Amino acid sequence: MSRVFAFLCFLALCIQTATAQKASVSGKVVDASTGEPLIAATVRSAAAGAITDFDGTYRLELEPGRHDLAIRYVGYQPFNKTLTLEAGQEVNVDAFLEVEAAVLQTATVTSGKFEKPLSEVTVSLEVLRPDLIKSTGKVTIDEALEKIPGVTIIDGQANIRGGSGYAQGAGSRVLLMVDDMPILTADAGFPNWDDVPVENIAQVEVVKGAASALYGSSALNGIINVRTAYPKARPETELATWYTHYMAPKDKRLKWWDVSPFTFGSSLSHRRKIGKLDLVLGGYFLREEDYNKDTYRNFGRANFSTRYRATDRLTIGLNGNFNVGRSAAFLYWASDTMAYVGAANTLSDRKRVRYNIDPFVNYYDKGGNRHRLQGRFYNVDNDNNLDQSNASDMYYGEYQFQRQIKAAELVITSGIVFSGTNISAELYGDTTFTSRNIAGYVQLEKKFLDRLNLSGGFRYENNLLSNPGFVYGVIRDTVPPSEEQESKPVFRLGANYRVGQASYLRASWGQGYRYPTVAEKFIVTNAGVIRVLPNPDLGSETGWSAELGIKQGFRFNGFEGFVDLAGFTSRYQNMIEFNFVQGGFRSYNIGDTKIQGFEATIAGRGEILGVPVSLLTGYTFIDPRFEQFDSTAEETTLAYQNAISSSEPDQNILKYRSRHLFKFDLEANYKGFFLGTELFYNSHMVAIDALFEVDFFLPGVRGFRDEHNNGFSVLNLRSGYNFASGVRLTVLLNNTFNAEYATRPALLEAPRNLTARVDFKF
Repeated sequence: MSRVFAFLCFLALCIQTATAQKASVSGKVVDASTGEPLIAATVRSAAAGAITDFDGTYRLELEPGRHDLAIRYVGYQPFNKTLTLEAGQEVNVDAFLEVEAAVLQTATVTSGKFEKPLSEVTVSLEVLRPDLIKSTGKVTIDEALEKIPGVTIIDGQANIRGGSGYAQGAGSRVLLMVDDMPILTADAGFPNWDDVPVENIAQVEVVKGAASALYGSSALNGIINVRTAYPKARPETELATWYTHYMAPKDKRLKWWDVSPFTFGSSLSHRRKIGKLDLVLGGYFLREEDYNKDTYRNFGRANFSTRYRATDRLTIGLNGNFNVGRSAAFLYWASDTMAYVGAANTLSDRKRVRYNIDPFVNYYDKGGNRHRLQGRFYNVDNDNNLDQSNASDMYYGEYQFQRQIKAAELVITSGIVFSGTNISAELYGDTTFTSRNIAGYVQLEKKFLDRLNLSGGFRYENNLLSNPGFVYGVIRDTVPPSEEQESKPVFRLGANYRVGQASYLRASWGQGYRYPTVAEKFIVTNAGVIRVLPNPDLGSETGWSAELGIKQGFRFNGFEGFVDLAGFTSRYQNMIEFNFVQGGFRSYNIGDTKIQGFEATIAGRGEILGVPVSLLTGYTFIDPRFEQFDSTAEETTLAYQNAISSSEPDQNILKYRSRHLFKFDLEANYKGFFLGTELFYNSHMVAIDALFEVDFFLPGVRGFRDEHNNGFSVLNLRSGYNFASGVRLTVLLNNTFNAEYATRPALLEAPRNLTARVDFKF
């Protein structure tokens, strides 16, 4: 027994001696500007490494001698320090990391649900910063998104690289999210852009291509994720107010007003830390007396965000947004010579109340795994004077698990999602529909040799839609009761390889899936002479998209940025589009389609000849086609129906797409003064619904399209001054050359207008 005791004592002495021979390095890693601890930052010295804890602290045991310590965190400049250590020495090294100014190192989260540099993502992803939104005077997020190459907004409906046309507000293949959760309406899948708190944006991330493997239905064509801002170390208050004056159109016959239309608005946001609590308050007001006669938009919005750090591991929060307003709009004009006057039987007046409440919990367990539970309740109540009122509730809940294995450079993300809806509306037979969606997903991201990033994802969805049945129309047509259930798996793969110092080659392939909305299957309404009828047999649409791209960073003296080139192709099976068949518009599965194209983007910022400059420009070409298209085929075939419903029955091109898009934005600053310009070009929209070119239905559409058959260009100019006191004055001249243009038939866009905007920050 004495020998065993002696051996244990000897072993303990050896361990103590070995430990004493080592030195230790410890410290804390924080954001230099906010003082926030940076969780899971990488701390490395040769083969030894560690990651920071939940309070930003780390500890390394190292052999005596000379060591190069390197600390890295996505989106921040690296920290390097050389240390000479002695046996038993304890050294404290705190690191204050500065945000990385390089455009390629911009931190993003949407592609994989964790922070990753823009250069290393495996898909096409664009980032829109809040300073550019403010600088260009965009008062709603849909206006700002028009700056992103490949993105178009047609009467409120977003599409990316021609993936959608114009669906009259029913159904979206682009998923709009705020803080990683969907915020499309429950009944129509339509984005209410007014609900996005543009006054409190950290950044907007746009993913192009199928993203259903992580985000599910409605992400068939891409994602727009708006990430809201939280407080920094010091309290911040931002106030903006603006006034827009609309000038007379180029064609004087179109001017209906004696007193010029105008828009007035204000926004306010306040962010501060109160102990362990992060608090954000925001407000927004808009009064718009529109350039379209008898139309207007008046609404107010209030929002709040809270985040409470209960412990170093546990964070809880509650966010909310409330929107109350009234608006009037028309579907189409009276004629091309009265383009800013609506057809009387299409003018609608709507009162609305919308709100969402979003609780969330984040927890890091002792193994460093992240558990996230988040939810959203989204209520919409529209009171419309044309028997088109509707109300809906959307419930969304998600549990997400994420494990980052630093030693293996592997990130595993998985989750379970539940969403449900209650929908009641005059639009859908004046009855109540319910639906629910259950999904599970998993994604793996692995890095090899600090050059190659691979990602793979899988999602399985189950949809259930309950239709109580209803009758409609003069002859009392019947939609029988039904309960439909459908399940689908989707997959995605992606790779990103760093070829050189700032050269990144990427390839991706992803499947998409979208279950039709209640509006697409069951809508019953009239819009002037246009009848919209239900199609209860409408099925889901699926597809896939693939891309090959390269992102090349560059630095020219003090200016740095990147050039991005991408070739892409998309295939859709049973695509859903509206067609005019048998006396009315219905949503149909029009068969298979393909969209191929090419995109080039240049973005950068820095100094040219000592002048700070920012640039964002891009060109997109698409070739969107039906797989079945033939006006000479038998009348019962899809090929025939697709052709005769188009205004160009001899040209195989999907409706409501422009083949060529060009966007350009440049701003320069000098001693507080700034000058900027933005240019948009959309080529002619070759094909629309054939019915819209019949003068009996929509007078003047054909004549306007024949006269404006070269597409349109819009030039906007801006200038202003940044005062040292935190005040910024901006003057914007939009549609400088007073172009007459329409992004969809029978609705003319704004004539030349002048905006004065003042921003305060304190």
